[in-house]
Amino acid sequence: MCPVAVEPDDPQSYYSVAERLVRETPGAFRPNQYGNEWNPWAHEQTTGPEVWRQTAGKVTHFVAGIGTGGTITGVARYLKKQNPAVQIVGADPAGSVYSGGSGRPYLVEGIGEDFWPTTYEPGLVDRVVAISDEDSFLMARRVTAEEGLLIGGSGGTAVAAALEVGRGLGPDDLVVVLIPDSGRGYLSKVFDDAWMAGFGFIASDGRTVADVIGARGAEVPPLVYVRPEDSVRRAINLMRGHDVSQLPVAKGELPLAAAEVLGAVDELALMDLVMRERDVLDNPVEKVMGPRLPTIGVGQPLELAVEMLDRAPALVVLAGGRPHVVLARSDVLRYLSSVER
Repeated sequence: MCPVAVEPDDPQSYYSVAERLVRETPGAFRPNQYGNEWNPWAHEQTTGPEVWRQTAGKVTHFVAGIGTGGTITGVARYLKKQNPAVQIVGADPAGSVYSGGSGRPYLVEGIGEDFWPTTYEPGLVDRVVAISDEDSFLMARRVTAEEGLLIGGSGGTAVAAALEVGRGLGPDDLVVVLIPDSGRGYLSKVFDDAWMAGFGFIASDGRTVADVIGARGAEVPPLVYVRPEDSVRRAINLMRGHDVSQLPVAKGELPLAAAEVLGAVDELALMDLVMRERDVLDNPVEKVMGPRLPTIGVGQPLELAVEMLDRAPALVVLAGGRPHVVLARSDVLRYLSSVER
């Protein structure tokens, strides 16, 4: 298992680990789907002709997720030879490089990238549609419930993109959307209500974390956090300026991905540390940070938040799969006291 919040050339990335395993394993072979030209060739020879044949040449739009780029490139090569007017549309997780992102982490699996594979020909793709994790997962559940097709998150991405493309089309247009796999491998994620709620994709009945945050009104600032390379002094100043006792430590810009949260710093722990070691003020936060704060979905029950805050000083609230705000005990107390009045 490899972390997702690392650069492609990091020794822990799955690209680097694959290369290391090849070097260490006698007789090993790595297919290298990101640079193997037989990847798009196979789709030019099989998938493209199948789409053309089964639509009797009437296909006007082909929509597919972009992972290695092999499927969409191979199909595009064939279809555009048959009819250059066929529109090729890539469906991409928001944050992936194909739709203009930097490759920062997202939750949809199997598509999107943080670098440009040589198996992908961007010149063949007419349009790339970015779809959020939330829209991807909710669409996968909708397709499964309404159409009886058990599809995964990347299938939800593709269908969501196809529906967006289809809004501007007429009765003579024929859209083919490729769904790459079954949802069977995602039963404990996309199709698990607890998992979805934990990332803030769906909400429970009754009082939820969202009610507490909503009661704060305009006082709710964007997520306040400190970067791992920032100094301890800066962390203390941020705490003082925003009147908070807990700060997540994360790399990247807002909106953050959950995987980019690396740890947290605590007011009491910092006070004790600075009392003992004055020089620590100019050290980077990553040297003194503690473990990450527990996370809770914005739509999860308030009772769960209270239970979790009994064991942790604060929680990171996730909305749409991304860190939204920090929820402290004082926030819940303030809400409960106002409700009682």
